[in-house]
Amino acid sequence: MMPELGKYAGAVLSSYAVSLVLLAVLVLLSLMRARKVKAELDQIENRSKSNG
Repeated sequence: MMPELGKYAGAVLSSYAVSLVLLAVLVLLSLMRARKVKAELDQIENRSKSNG
């Protein structure tokens, strides 16, 4: 199922690998940022509830 890439196989496959790694990093950073923002919003919400 793998297409014949000839002499460019190394460049093409390494480009795919770099792209996948960068996508994974972006997803992880987004998830980490979402958790941080959610925690901050929860903290603000709890503060506003306690103040009435």
